[in-house]
Amino acid sequence: MHGTLEGPDMKIGIIGAGNIGGNLTRRLTSVGHDVRVANSRGPHTLTALAEETGATPATIEDAVRGAEIVVVTVPLKAVPDLPDGFLKEAADGVTVIDTGNYYPRQRDGKIAEIEEGLTESRWTERQIGHQVVKVFNGTYAQDILDKPRPSGDPQRVALPVSGDDKVAKQVVTALLDEIGFDTVDAGGQDESWRQQPGTPVYGLAADAIAVRKALDAASPERTAEWRA
Repeated sequence: MHGTLEGPDMKIGIIGAGNIGGNLTRRLTSVGHDVRVANSRGPHTLTALAEETGATPATIEDAVRGAEIVVVTVPLKAVPDLPDGFLKEAADGVTVIDTGNYYPRQRDGKIAEIEEGLTESRWTERQIGHQVVKVFNGTYAQDILDKPRPSGDPQRVALPVSGDDKVAKQVVTALLDEIGFDTVDAGGQDESWRQQPGTPVYGLAADAIAVRKALDAASPERTAEWRA
């Protein structure tokens, strides 16, 4: 069974405490979820974030244990360094969110499979051995705190969501609605190039109609700026 949003105490593990991971920790704790956050440097480096938010600093293994949702928000080059089988202790049917982007020139170096056309999140799935839902990869971190609006608000921002697991996408859609965002289904993981860096939707903060138009306008060809 996948986790459901039936109560305020859903267990969420966040791996990575950078800009996106930190602000997701802030937002998810603010609506009452039980958040455990981990990074590569160890729980002792997360004391300030924990004191600010009420989240629990944890090792990666402890952050994932029993979690109904796990957010992987680390540099792409660091994904293969995650502990082998780290999702085994998560809740049955865990939903895994991938926020990652391939930045070959700025950070990650060359990843041949992605250069050859594999989508970034499909590559991540192969590294961690679990399906993912791609979301937040083109969202400015500050927007997670500044842009939430109630359901039905005409200024509500919609985020593209890609993935092959329909139930997991439903879990993510419900979670985003709870924290103040609409979603646009961008298709399966093989279509997730539509929201990768360099596409019209990347960095776009707009309503669902504009997000759908941007997704439809995307090209599968990586531009030179986003190639190694």
